[in-house]
Amino acid sequence: MKLFRSFVVLFLFAFFGCGAILINYFIFPYISIFVKEEEKRKAYCSVIHKTWNFFCTVMQKAGVIKVKITNPEKIKDLRGKIIVANHPSYIDIVLLIGSVPNTICVAKKELKKNIFMGNIVKSLYLINDEDSETMLKDTVEILNEGYNIVIFPSGTRTQENEPLKLHKGAAFMALHTHCDIVPLHISCDYKFLAKHQKVYDAGEKPVTYTITINDEIKVEDFSKGNLTQIQQRNRVNEAIKQKISASAQN
Repeated sequence: MKLFRSFVVLFLFAFFGCGAILINYFIFPYISIFVKEEEKRKAYCSVIHKTWNFFCTVMQKAGVIKVKITNPEKIKDLRGKIIVANHPSYIDIVLLIGSVPNTICVAKKELKKNIFMGNIVKSLYLINDEDSETMLKDTVEILNEGYNIVIFPSGTRTQENEPLKLHKGAAFMALHTHCDIVPLHISCDYKFLAKHQKVYDAGEKPVTYTITINDEIKVEDFSKGNLTQIQQRNRVNEAIKQKISASAQN
């Protein structure tokens, strides 16, 4: 059974790679040429949301994963929010963007050179380690248009039984844009696609992903008083950490 599940997981990742190549080299170039400039972001976003949602559905139908969203009515109506989450597995971003419409992710610039995702990243994603001024300008524009931005503040996949360490980029972005933060917690009932774990290590039963949507962090609550920008950023970052960590303990 475990061997069969490993084969299924490898097949599904090959399927995902083929889909990414199709989007990267055919669908996105088509959009860039034939779709009006003001409609391009909407088209790019829609393609990724629908295809990744389809991939998540296929993974569930194949018995590889199950996805449980604790309060799905909240996740469908998110607009112009900064979504932050812990990052326990390789497919977290696929699950989130597949579940939440109108959502864009912050990515590393190395992905622009990826043969599967390069054109997708350049067309749609925010690049977090290039020109910060340009990124903040794009961030304001994206949020004002009603799109959400997903950030994993840990910067890399988190590991079990390790303290949650967060970068302060999400807090800085929220304070700069005056947009509220939606903290999510992602959990798996057993280790799957974790850091340093082989892709084919699929276990013997479907992995249940539980996505918990916590109450929003209101940025204006941290703008009161005589706090410096650094103090505000530290307090927002600590609030993110507390919200995510509290879900992990429940």
